[in-house]
Parts: sequence; C-alpha cells; structure tokens
Amino acid sequence: MLRKCLDTHVLPALGDRLVSSIRRRDCRDFVAACRAKALQLATVKGILRTLSTILSAAVEDEHLPANPALRMGRYLRRGDEPIADVEPFSRDEVTTLLTTAREKFPRWYPLLLCALRTGMRQGELLALRWCDLDFAGRFIRVERNLVRGKLTSPKNHQRRRVDMSAQLLTELLEVRRRERAAWLKKGESVPEVVFASESGTMLDEANVRHVYGRILTAAGLRHLKFHGLRHTYAALMLGSGATLTYVRDQMGHKSIQVTADVYGRFIPAGNRSAVDALDDAAQPNATPAQPDAENERVKVQKSVGEPHRNRTYNPQIKSLLLCQLS
Repeated sequence: MLRKCLDTHVLPALGDRLVSSIRRRDCRDFVAACRAKALQLATVKGILRTLSTILSAAVEDEHLPANPALRMGRYLRRGDEPIADVEPFSRDEVTTLLTTAREKFPRWYPLLLCALRTGMRQGELLALRWCDLDFAGRFIRVERNLVRGKLTSPKNHQRRRVDMSAQLLTELLEVRRRERAAWLKKGESVPEVVFASESGTMLDEANVRHVYGRILTAAGLRHLKFHGLRHTYAALMLGSGATLTYVRDQMGHKSIQVTADVYGRFIPAGNRSAVDALDDAAQPNATPAQPDAENERVKVQKSVGEPHRNRTYNPQIKSLLLCQLS
C-alpha cells in the first residue's frame, strides 16, 4: 500500500524536489491537490502517511529540522469528500445477467450468483473456502480477501457473517456435490476454495474480470464493473425493505455512515401509511370525511336570508331585488 501511494501520488507531485526543500506549504498544497482529484478521505490519509514517513526519515538523517507533514488534521476533515456515484443493475438486469450466465457460461454462474446474493467483494469471493460455509446456519464467514494475488484480511479488517439466500444455498450445495464427484473421478482431493480453477487453484482476478465482461456482452448489458455487483446487492436489499444496519453488517462497512452516504438514495421514500401506523389500533383507519361544500353554502344562505340554489352564492349580496334578478 505504501509503495502504491508513493508511486502513484507522492513521486509524481514531489519526486523532483530535494527532501530538504519541502516546507509546510508544500504539504498543504499536496493535500489540496489530492482532495481535488476526488479521492476518498481515507485514501488521502494513506497518501499523507506515506509522505510523512519519508519526511520523518529525513528528520532522523538531519536533512530537515522537523517533519512538515505532521498535524495536518485541519486539511483532512470530513464534509467535502465526494459521494460515490453508484449506478447498479436493476432487478430485471440481474435476471438477464444470471440467465445468460447459467445458459452460456454455466461454470461462472455460481460465482455471479454468490456476488449478487451476498454483496461480497471480488477478492473475498475468490478467497472463499468450503470451511467458511455453514449450510446448517445458512451463512458464510468472510475471513480473508485476495488482493493482487496475495491473501489478506477483509477490507478494514471487518471479518463478518453473511447470510445465504435459499437460492444461493441450493446452488452452492449442488456445486459442492459436482466438485466432489469430479475430483473423486480424478482421484484427487477437493480443492479448499469454493470457486476453483480447473487445476484446483484460486481463480485469477484479471481472468475473472475478462470473463465477466464477456458475459455482460452476451447478455446485452452495460459494462458495469464487477464491484458494481456489490453495489447492486446493497441497492436491491434496501429497496426491498432491509435496514441500513443490516446492510452495513452484511457488507462489512466500518461505519453506517458509509452505507447511508453511498446507498441512502435507494431507500424507498416514506408515505402517509407510516404515520397512520402510529395510531391506536382502536382508531378507524379511514380518511376523515370532507365537509360537503353544497351543504355549507345552503347553511350560509339560510343564515343570511337568501333563497336556496340561486346563481349568486355571495352572502354579501343582501338585496332581494338582486337575488330575484340573478
């Protein structure tokens, strides 16, 4: 992570500068430039930590009197960071995608179904092992993540349990049955990973994205990134009535604020039935009757002495002659 921040952000901005020439204002400008790129706040903090580590080493080597990148908190406050622009698949598009995968790419159908029914990240899916699945309890333990070919903990170190839908449970049981039969026929043990390659190893991340793109083309769908399946899961869950808390826990977000900021617009709008539900059960659930406008006019006319059903309903007209002429 430090190397990536260094190569992608720090060196392009400050790589041609002598370490001893970097001042506080240079660090402020650097942070402002990172924020202007619409990077997430956590990403900017990681970049600044990388820069600060370099400058701390320069202080120890007596190239700088003090680290100019320390105490930059005022430039890293929340409030102006960009909100992710999420455009997930609709329910109909999900049906089209899964139908196409099942018919034309059957080997990849279980992986896509698991992504759309759990919201797990691509790396979490590829690192999933059979021992992580609890078929009796109908949940998956998300314990690890595959990032650029290396196994690590899930993002934000948020190990979690994800519920399996009935459809996903049935499909994964069938996958396990087929895998056991196929590998027994080869005289070899079943691979530990759920979605294994033909040789029994973990799938390659780039190859998965390539095949996923072919499936989208075959389905005639827009080329949403694989991570968009995670967004689709969250949007459909909230649209079907799941709470923000439940979706946060299923997706492994560090804060419910992340869930609300990114997916809040997919929560159905409230209506009058919600406030009616607060009433006591004994109260009739009916719309209050509206007063009859005609009866109200008759009452007014009688009170001021006007004849009933004349064309002039203005109670200010008191003249009998005008009433007769009208």
